[in-house]
Amino acid sequence: MIRRLWSSANLVLALLIAVPMACLAQAPMAVTASGPVQGLEANGINIFRGIPFAAPPVGALRWRAPQSTEKWTAVRQATTAGPSCMQTRGMSLENGGDPGRLDEDCLYLNVFSPRAEQTAGLPVMVWIHGGALIFGSGGLPIYDGSALARRDVVVVTINYRLGAFGFFAHKGLDQETPGGPVNFGLLDQIAALRWVQSNIDAFGGDPARVTIAGQSAGAQSVLALMASPLTAGLFSGAIAQSPYGIPSHSRAKAQETGVALVIAMGLPGAQASAASLRSIPADRLAERGKKISLAPSFIVGDEAIPMPFLEAFQKGREHAVPLIIGNNSDDASVVESFGVDPAVLVQKMGKARIFVRSLYPGVSDQSQLGREVARDALFTAFGRRIAYLHSAKAPTWRYYFNHVGPNASTGVVHGGEVPFVLGTLDGCQCIGRAVTPLDRTVERRTADRWAAFVRNHRPAGEVEWPIDDRQRGQVLKIGGEETARPGFMAPRLNAFIAALNFAGRRSKKDY
Repeated sequence: MIRRLWSSANLVLALLIAVPMACLAQAPMAVTASGPVQGLEANGINIFRGIPFAAPPVGALRWRAPQSTEKWTAVRQATTAGPSCMQTRGMSLENGGDPGRLDEDCLYLNVFSPRAEQTAGLPVMVWIHGGALIFGSGGLPIYDGSALARRDVVVVTINYRLGAFGFFAHKGLDQETPGGPVNFGLLDQIAALRWVQSNIDAFGGDPARVTIAGQSAGAQSVLALMASPLTAGLFSGAIAQSPYGIPSHSRAKAQETGVALVIAMGLPGAQASAASLRSIPADRLAERGKKISLAPSFIVGDEAIPMPFLEAFQKGREHAVPLIIGNNSDDASVVESFGVDPAVLVQKMGKARIFVRSLYPGVSDQSQLGREVARDALFTAFGRRIAYLHSAKAPTWRYYFNHVGPNASTGVVHGGEVPFVLGTLDGCQCIGRAVTPLDRTVERRTADRWAAFVRNHRPAGEVEWPIDDRQRGQVLKIGGEETARPGFMAPRLNAFIAALNFAGRRSKKDY
């Protein structure tokens, strides 16, 4: 009897031990070059959040190129996203979601994988968030990679330094490192791509099949990475959603902005030392940097961006990787969010507005005309300009996203395509209305195309999407239906591109 009771007790004890061990066994594990990490499993997807890809850029590492992380031996829990980079909180909340805790220690990434096993060899998408280079976070729900991961793709979302922390120049730093880096946020993105090359196989990814993708400032980053001499071999495909034709800053202009910012901090302008700059409290620097900013552009003149990236495309120096590029039907909504009245833009054209009006027959409302002109000058024409140049080096596909909801009076706002591309309509709750069956159809078709491009660098779908070329300007118009449109907006886009080329030659500046 005693023996039976003892055996039963042992059985119960074994079961009690086995239950948590079984739960532990279900939690996915991966061993990175820095140490082991343990994530979580959700609906068949292995998710690892908050993995450091570089050392915290704090103290003496503020305004330095990202450094390697310290190694660890104990299993690191990777179930919670790391802090978002320093920013003004309200901007992200209004344009994508709550970034959560903010910290200067923010160089973390998240991995979503359908099979976290080293032999899986799955293609990889690295998503670079937008936000004018001053706000946003890779951990926002709108960027959740689970839906794309279910399409046999490993998705990586990243943080990078923003605002004055990420894009900054000052004589005090130049004295410390003459001609040193100024695009610290872009260097963070490059460090994340190098981390992917060294570690993604542990999460089931293939480092030889990495596609970089992003929207707005993230798309601008994609183009800068394509043009950077530091990124050879780090990716094999690229997706740029709504990049904008706004010039980058010269190093001299960035120096002026840096001086103005440190004066506002109470420091002696150009005479401030590197040590005094690094002593500025992070929250004060973030708040003041919102008003004295280089957003939304990069700085030309360091190792990462030695020339304007459009110039690199014009000279054929960008990496020859397949590219998807395009924009939305109401991308000019972002212009209004910065307090610019589209009707005023039309008035400022002077005599040229008579010619511009002829490019938009049927548009009589001043504000609507201004929105369409801003959209096409800053986004549609710029995308066509990049596609024209890059199509000589690698296959290039261009799109125009115009899926609007019921009773919509305007087109798709800036960033409105993101949940359809990433398949996050339900998770992000970010379209401001109930999700319709047609929304889900567009989401499925679009996410399928993007995943197909990541897998084999061809955005296959139900409708053939012809590659863009220099003659006809092919576009896939994505809406309730998908339609291939040769010669899309050709007269107006050609007019804008000619005007931009002329203005560029006169000012000796480039996009």
